[in-house]
Amino acid sequence: MTTSFGPSYVRAIAPYIAGKPISEVAREFGLDEANIVKLASNENPLGMPESAKRAMAQAASELGRYPDANAFELKAALSERYGVPSDWITLGNGSNDILEIAAHAFVEKGQSIIYAQYSFAVYALATQGLGARAIVVPAVKYGHDLDAMLAAVTDDTRLIFVANPNNPTGTFIEGPKLEAFLDKVPRTVAVVLDEAYTEYLPAEKRYDSIEWVRRYPNLLVSRTFSKAFGLAGLRVGFAIAQPELTDLLNRLRQPFNVNTLAQAAAIAALNDKAFLDKSAALNAQGYRRLTEAFDKLGLEYVPSDGNFVLVRVGNDDAAGNRVNIELLKQGVIVRPVGNYGLPQWLRVTIGLPEENEAFIAALEKTLATA
Repeated sequence: MTTSFGPSYVRAIAPYIAGKPISEVAREFGLDEANIVKLASNENPLGMPESAKRAMAQAASELGRYPDANAFELKAALSERYGVPSDWITLGNGSNDILEIAAHAFVEKGQSIIYAQYSFAVYALATQGLGARAIVVPAVKYGHDLDAMLAAVTDDTRLIFVANPNNPTGTFIEGPKLEAFLDKVPRTVAVVLDEAYTEYLPAEKRYDSIEWVRRYPNLLVSRTFSKAFGLAGLRVGFAIAQPELTDLLNRLRQPFNVNTLAQAAAIAALNDKAFLDKSAALNAQGYRRLTEAFDKLGLEYVPSDGNFVLVRVGNDDAAGNRVNIELLKQGVIVRPVGNYGLPQWLRVTIGLPEENEAFIAALEKTLATA
């Protein structure tokens, strides 16, 4: 007799697929790792800031002991930076951890969670993992339709995920529109505002979401050190919300979910304004270069406010995977997004100038021989 372990809604989950690591591509295609360009996972091409490396080296002597479970110093640094009390802050093993904890903290099995079509895959995974009901609102121009998301709220809705900028499309919601949306969301419904890419926004597009947290007790702002801060491998994310929400999060959060080295590096990176400015400038430069190349090639792309661009590479549903394989053969790793319902598209992380040029050359060669 065959026994099926676990609930059916867990068995039905398609596991998250990460971007291919360089070592795997080297093995699979017989390539030299040194010549492979990875533009698949929205990592900072500058890597980790030197300030964070020095902080980690100093903290290494403490690795025989458990991390500070409450991360007092990191919370104090975040508290000072964002002007909120420490008990408004929850730390996560990356912002993915925050998103998962929030779903489990705010929603019961059978209740509903709202998110947009073409939004971050973890929203769907978190919803399905707790047996909640997903309400997926169709996108408009590959971005969030806030009016439709409001109209989709039902009596059993307990959480709305909003990504700004959105991954994988790069679309952005202007501050006034987002604020008007928050005004109308019922206070019984928590809103997770996922701002993983906010540090890449130009000054004219910035808004004060932390001030909104002070006004809206049902709002949680989620951010990460994985992107502009350059700490993807250390897994540090954080949430800012009023204590009623953070208290629930901390009842579920694993006590040592941010390790000693990660805490030290995050404090250093948070205060490294020069590195953050350099990262944003490099990203803006790279965005211009990639989009100029796409225009020249006659390729459709979605204007992006993140550190990546979503580009359409063909008209048939095999196009994304076909072009992706040809790029891999040339040592260029990008991200196919068929799992998001976008099989004709690829998401390309903005890299260093030489990495961008390697991708453009490989793409031109691939499309010329298609």
